[in-house]
Amino acid sequence: MSTIHAKKRIVLFVVFAVVVLFGLTWYQVPLVSSQGMIVLAHFSKGEVPTHPSDSAWETVAPLPVPLSGQIITRPVWPEPSARALSIRSIHNGKDIAFLLEWQDATINESLTPGVFRDGVALALPLGDAPAFFCMGQLDHYVNIWHWKADWQSDVDRRAERAKESKREKSGPRRFEVIPRRPSSVEDLVGGGFSTLTSKEQQGRIQGQAEWKNGLWRVVMKRGLTSAGNDLDNEAMMVPGRMQAIAFAVWNGENKERNGQKSVASWMQLLIEPVQPPSQNGSGAVESTHRSS
Repeated sequence: MSTIHAKKRIVLFVVFAVVVLFGLTWYQVPLVSSQGMIVLAHFSKGEVPTHPSDSAWETVAPLPVPLSGQIITRPVWPEPSARALSIRSIHNGKDIAFLLEWQDATINESLTPGVFRDGVALALPLGDAPAFFCMGQLDHYVNIWHWKADWQSDVDRRAERAKESKREKSGPRRFEVIPRRPSSVEDLVGGGFSTLTSKEQQGRIQGQAEWKNGLWRVVMKRGLTSAGNDLDNEAMMVPGRMQAIAFAVWNGENKERNGQKSVASWMQLLIEPVQPPSQNGSGAVESTHRSS
């Protein structure tokens, strides 16, 4: 029975590969691949950087990753505007942070009828075997961290409004409805197309972003150790272990949303082992950065 099941999986994989190849040829999508690439999460003592402009990011060499259009399901998107994504990652044994950068000539931080937001996401498999990279698949779910430009705007405006309220001791107060969000990053689980589900507990993943001179720079941070009441739906991230990771980018100006996006399929994520302090007092990340 298991042999029959294995043969069925092989046949399905071959059919899927043929469909993908046909789609790439039919829509004339450039054949770029991120397979074989390794995202290295560098170990560093102290707090991980949470803002894109933190100087700690300069100690880590970026990994440029090519992006392709999503042509697996309709509506296909063979001509996305984002063609490359730059990735950096740092962890301290407690928290991990990713800095994602890509070119975008315009800033789109609104979501209204006919108007779409910029965004970026990473996906991590919930099991040992990677699922289909877009949204996972049945029995092979993925945990998706989706940063949204409009959510970042809400978080930033509410923080600025709180500062203004402290300064305005007296006088009329300005009334503005700003959504109260625990983070600019939505924590989701996917098991295939049209199955994306927002987790009940949000805020475990925090985000900070800035757009300047046609470049988005987004940081997403989460604790390495799973926590909360929904452990089955939170990707495990273990120092010293190789695991899969995938990425997606949306350009609101290009009317991109949902499955209309740029994608980088599964590549490897290696979280450096936690290293004890060396006898001369220098941190492990220092020697790693000098060699990179």
